[in-house]
Amino acid sequence: MKCFLIASESAEVLFYWTDPEFQQNVQEKYGASQEEGQGLPAFEDSVSTLFAPIIISCSTMVDRLSDSYTSFTTENNHIYVLQKFDECLYIAVNGDGEESENDMRRKVYVMKKLIEVLFGMVTLSSNLLRKELRPQDTAQRVRLWKHLQSLLETYSHLRDNDQSFLVEAVERLIHPTLCEQCIEFLERRLVQQLNSSVERAGEEVLHAFILVHTKLLAFYSTRSASRLPTSDLLTLIIMAQSMYPSNADLDDPDIESTSGSGPESFYTPEPSPTDRDSNKPVRESTPVFEFMDPDIQMAEDSLQTLEVPPPDPSTPRRVFLEISGKDRPYPMMPHSMYCLPLWPGITLVLLTKIPTSALAISVYKILDAFDQLEKRLSESQEGSAAPRGTPNIHDIRGKLDKLIKTLVTSEVQSAQLQNVWTEFKNRAFARGGSGNITMVTDLHKTTFVIFPDIHACFRNLNKNACVQKTYGDVAHTCPVSIELDPVNLTYLEDFPGLVHFICVDRFSDQMIAPSLSIAERTTSELGKGPVAQFIKNKVWNLVSTMRCFLRKGYSTVTLRDGDFYFCYFLWFENENGYKLEAGDIPILPDDSAPIGMLAWDYYRKLLRYKSKNHQGEVVKCYELLTVHLGVIPTEIILQHCRQLASKLWEPSRNPLL
Repeated sequence: MKCFLIASESAEVLFYWTDPEFQQNVQEKYGASQEEGQGLPAFEDSVSTLFAPIIISCSTMVDRLSDSYTSFTTENNHIYVLQKFDECLYIAVNGDGEESENDMRRKVYVMKKLIEVLFGMVTLSSNLLRKELRPQDTAQRVRLWKHLQSLLETYSHLRDNDQSFLVEAVERLIHPTLCEQCIEFLERRLVQQLNSSVERAGEEVLHAFILVHTKLLAFYSTRSASRLPTSDLLTLIIMAQSMYPSNADLDDPDIESTSGSGPESFYTPEPSPTDRDSNKPVRESTPVFEFMDPDIQMAEDSLQTLEVPPPDPSTPRRVFLEISGKDRPYPMMPHSMYCLPLWPGITLVLLTKIPTSALAISVYKILDAFDQLEKRLSESQEGSAAPRGTPNIHDIRGKLDKLIKTLVTSEVQSAQLQNVWTEFKNRAFARGGSGNITMVTDLHKTTFVIFPDIHACFRNLNKNACVQKTYGDVAHTCPVSIELDPVNLTYLEDFPGLVHFICVDRFSDQMIAPSLSIAERTTSELGKGPVAQFIKNKVWNLVSTMRCFLRKGYSTVTLRDGDFYFCYFLWFENENGYKLEAGDIPILPDDSAPIGMLAWDYYRKLLRYKSKNHQGEVVKCYELLTVHLGVIPTEIILQHCRQLASKLWEPSRNPLL
């Protein structure tokens, strides 16, 4: 019994997702109230009718009390979590007890992050976002909601089954030889080939990486690329898993199955079906490097058809990611994402910079200037003095004129852009003008979302014999890494009584943990089947408990739960490995976003907070969670934790660091 809803203040449904049980319950409830001779109402209308009282009451409380409830539990133990972002209300419902209130709130913030990556600066305007989430065309709206529903289901599946998404950090496969081969393939045989092509028409590959399920096997960035934030990388992994679902316990590729492939073309075998895609139609094999013309609209980039056809590897998806500028970071900058299946469970992802990406920085600067200007106007109305450095309205108009001239002289021009700019000047710079942010984001939408890319990208890549040969070598070598455990030590023998652990480097956002396979056909260090499932549930509960204490300012937690003893440590070190005094950890308010990387970058802010007392030093942050048998003495457990923390990040143990 689960449901997720995004609605406007007027109770208009902007997006919804329900599981079969919730859908059946709603249909039975509103179907029984229909008069004889009338058919069942549209399910979307039933959802709107069901949630309308909650939405209206929440809006009324905000208007009259400037506050509202964030969660409540009904008599039948259904939990409702509500979070308002501008004029959009996010509602998560759970009635089967499988999700806690914290899990539901985290899902709300992750959905907001996914929408920001898909729509960029359009999300800064509630009016434009409502139009994007609820297109007038019914078929287009269904395709968009199908795509968002798939992303939400993928995240929920990964959060409940993958340790990297449990702690929201990147897990790397430690296999130096294979990693070196893959990085060489990405750098010399792929990225250089693409960026040196005369047909790329201004598109440049910035990042390329290979995933084995959700684990990172190899990552390569060009010198001109800025650092890819962990939150964006995790979001891209969710999107890749949504396009090509895989299951580490089910995918068992046969290396000999493609031995008959010719040298001219390489085909992608169909992934083994999972529970989430068992009802989807069978996908036909598609040539990996047979790129098509990507001159399509942004809306079509991010949508899937109602029948959910196989994603075309040559068709890029427009994503909006954070980049590091010379003076400051710039969020939601446009990129193109290519997702190419190499093997069942193995995916190649390319991130490219589009030719008009420089214009996006100008648009963001203008948005930021208008934001400061509106704050100054509101503060002047309240009688407070305007802060120094606030931009002048004439300076903003000059920058906008220059931006529009650049667009007109380039290939990005149309009557629609001219109309938007004319309307903007008539309203924004007139006395009493309002809605500046909305109009600038509308300009951004016209430039980067509606407009197609006027270039052909990577058109002849599949004809390059060198790339084809290297791709074949990597595709045949990669399946070996699926069975590799990321932990390169026999911890059960080195640390008797240690059941499981997770160690996270929050400076690089990488994690190390033994595998937790719960399938009957595979065996992990903890066995298989019910035993591993029992330990898995304990670990997931430990992480949830740890976050509750961390919100309250605790950096060390030890507790006993039946036959097990749990430990959690958060500590800081400098770049030489010397431990720094922990000090006080900031206490978070109850209404703050969940701790992690996808909701907000909590650990980056924590590092900044700690660095204030260590000027000139590089401060690093680590987390360690351990599960021991309860019969082990406490002093032995603490000794294990110290030795484990020092051993895990040794270069000899982890050659990739």
